[in-house]
Amino acid sequence: MKLVFIGADHEVTGSCHYLEVGDKHMLVDYGMEQGVNVFENAPLPVSEAQIDYVFLTHAHVDHSGLLPLLYARGFRGQVFMTDASADLCSIMLRDCAHIQMMETEWKNRKAKRSANMEMQEPLFHMEDADGVIKRIVPCHYNRIIEVCEGVKIRFTDIGHLLGSASIEIWMTENGNQKKIVFSGDIGNKNQPLLKDPAFTEEADYVVMESTYGDRLHSTEKPDYVKELAGILQETFDRGGNVVIPSFAVGRTQEMLYFLRKVKVERLVKGHEDFPVYVDSPMAVEATDVFNENRMECFDEEAMELVKEGINPISFAGLKLTITSEESKEINFNDTPKVILSASGMCEAGRIRHHLKHNLWRPECTILFVGYQSVGTLGRSLVEGAEEVKLFGESIQVRAQIKILAGISGHADKNGLIEWISAFKEKPKKVFIVHGEDRVCTSFAECLKMEYGQRAYAPYSGTEFNLLTNRFEYEAEPVPIKKKAKAASGVYARLLAAGQRLMALIGRSDGLANKDMAKFADQINSICDKWES
Repeated sequence: MKLVFIGADHEVTGSCHYLEVGDKHMLVDYGMEQGVNVFENAPLPVSEAQIDYVFLTHAHVDHSGLLPLLYARGFRGQVFMTDASADLCSIMLRDCAHIQMMETEWKNRKAKRSANMEMQEPLFHMEDADGVIKRIVPCHYNRIIEVCEGVKIRFTDIGHLLGSASIEIWMTENGNQKKIVFSGDIGNKNQPLLKDPAFTEEADYVVMESTYGDRLHSTEKPDYVKELAGILQETFDRGGNVVIPSFAVGRTQEMLYFLRKVKVERLVKGHEDFPVYVDSPMAVEATDVFNENRMECFDEEAMELVKEGINPISFAGLKLTITSEESKEINFNDTPKVILSASGMCEAGRIRHHLKHNLWRPECTILFVGYQSVGTLGRSLVEGAEEVKLFGESIQVRAQIKILAGISGHADKNGLIEWISAFKEKPKKVFIVHGEDRVCTSFAECLKMEYGQRAYAPYSGTEFNLLTNRFEYEAEPVPIKKKAKAASGVYARLLAAGQRLMALIGRSDGLANKDMAKFADQINSICDKWES
C-alpha cells in the first residue's frame, strides 16, 4: 500500500498523486501544469496503460487537464468524479484538446516560415478527450462507492468549484485497512453560489492543498458588488471597456452573479443598461451546467432566488458570444461594456485578443478576479508590466490594471487550518501540497509547531508506505531542465499501444490456457507480419 507524489509538490499546478493498493494502480487527479514550473515532476511509477482508476477532485485543468494524454498513452480504466464535475469535464477536456490542436497548428505555421524551427505534434487530440470522457463514472456526493475489492471512496463538497470535492479513500490490503483523505482545493467561505466547504472527521493520512497557506483574507466580508460598481462607473465615465480575464468555469459564473446585482440595483449611474459580453464558448456551456446542477450545489442565498423563479446568473443586457466572428465584433463596438473572457491567467483563448485591443487604451480597465500563477501574462500585468507581447506584437500597457480585492475560490491560511483541525484525531501524517515552494514549507512548519500536526511537504518522487507509516524514498527537489525532444505523434501512439498491450498481458495471468495461447498466437501473428 503505497502513496507516491507526482505533481503540484512545492508548486501550485499539475496536481497528481499515485496510489498502489495490492495489484491496483490509481491516480488522484492528473492535471496540467500552468505558468512557470520550478521543479521537475517524477514520472508515473507504472505505464499509463497500467492505471486502473483515476479519482478526480474537480474539473479545473490543473487537476484534470492531462486526462486525455493519459488516454492517448493507453489508459482504459475508469475515472470517478462527482456528477457536476462529469458535466464540466465533458466541456473542459474537449476545450483542452481544441487548444492543444490550435496552438500546435499556429506554431507549425510559424515553423514553416523559419528554417530553425521544427514541426510539432499536440500533446493529445480530440479523440483522446472523447475517449477519456467515455470512461467517466459520475458519482453523487456523500455516498460510499465500492470501486473494486479493497477500495472504497466517498466525495464530499469542498466548496471550491461546482462539483469540487475532497475524496475519502478506504483501502484494504492483506486484511489491513487504512483511510486517506485528499482535500482537493479547499473553498473559501461565504462565496456566491456555492456552499461552504464541508469537513471530514476521520483519516489515517491526509493530503491537503496550501495555495494560500501564507496569507489571510480580509476579516471583513468584502462588498464585491459595491467595489465592482465603482470600477464600472469610473471606466464607463471615461468611455472605456472593463475587460475581465476570468476562468470560464467558476469565476465567470460568480462575476455574472455580482453583475446581475449591479444591474438590478442600478448602481452604475448613467450607464444602467451597459452590455455584458461573455466571450467564451466554454464559459457559455459551463453556465448551462451551473444551472443544471443548482439544486445540489448552490448555497442558500442563490437558492432563494431560484425558488422565486429568478436565474441568479442571468440578466438583461447579457450577450453570449460563440463564433469567432461574434467575438471580433465586440471590439468594433464603441459602447462602454464589460467583456468576460477566458483564460483567467491570459495564457490562451480569446482574452488575449481583447487585451490586444484594450491594453493600450488609457480609458479602459483590465480587472483581475482570480489567482495569477508565476510566469503567466496575468501575473506580469498585475505586477506592473509596462509592455507585453501579444501575437508577436509589443503592446504598451496604458489601461488601468485593477484587482477585485478579496475574491478567491481558495480558503486562506485560517480556512485551511480550520479544515485540518476538524478531524477528531490528528492524522498519522498530513502531507502539504499544491502551494508555491516557500508556502508549502512554511505552512507545514506552522501546522507542526503551532498545531501539533505531523505535517510534511514532500517533493515530487517521494514515496510513502501507508501500512508501515514510513517513507520509502524522500525525494530532493530537481530544478526544471530543458525537456527532451518528444517522440513524433504517430510514434508516440505506437509506444502507447505497446504499453497498453503489455498492461493487458499483465492482467491475463489466470485466464484459461487456451485463451492465453490464442492471445499469444495473435501477438506473434502481428509480429510476423511486420517483421517480414
